[in-house]
Amino acid sequence: MVSGLIAYLDSIVARDPAPRSRWEVLLYPGLWAVGFHRVAHRLFRARLFFLARAVNHLARFFTAIDIHPGATIGRHLFIDHGFTVIGETAEIGDNVTIYQCVTLGGTNPANGVGGKRHPTLSDDSIIGSGAQILGPITIGRRARVGANAVVTEDVPEGATMVGVKARSTLVAAETWAKDFIPYGTPCKEPCADAEPAVGRICKLEAEIADLRAQVADLLAADQRHDGTKG
Repeated sequence: MVSGLIAYLDSIVARDPAPRSRWEVLLYPGLWAVGFHRVAHRLFRARLFFLARAVNHLARFFTAIDIHPGATIGRHLFIDHGFTVIGETAEIGDNVTIYQCVTLGGTNPANGVGGKRHPTLSDDSIIGSGAQILGPITIGRRARVGANAVVTEDVPEGATMVGVKARSTLVAAETWAKDFIPYGTPCKEPCADAEPAVGRICKLEAEIADLRAQVADLLAADQRHDGTKG
């Protein structure tokens, strides 16, 4: 048990440069939220639903992280900061990183039957702050979801998703993004499909500058023409 806790703490230290020691990590709300959830999930599986909910509410009060007792969580989940919501049928693999203000939300079935309605996060995936992952979709292994992205469809292994509605940057997983990326959001790295958006903005800015220059030339020519007539 102690060795497992040490391995968990070390996995967080490896992903977060802020703590100076394992002792600091012991105060992280995400660590406590996961610990409370382990207890709540066991009570939930034993069909002690009220007690499971009571533990869940206690955890939410102390950590500002709401993990439904029914959610399934693997090893070494790191929730950095708080204000995260994880739904009942969410499934989270090993070594997943979730930043603040993330929602693993569910769909509302028209037939009133619950079933699987929350996302599945595969091993080593990273979910950036403010991301909204909605419905019974699967985020592939080592996938990255950028900050504030809204994801409603399956994400391939190793893909990086950005935007609203999120789209893949289409960078091959075997050639890029092998290492941990904080917040799941690439900064100044080559992103194949992020290029069109940035490129379009640059192109529009260039066209605006060109149009301004043309207008200035026309105004100058018009002034010269008026001067000649005078």
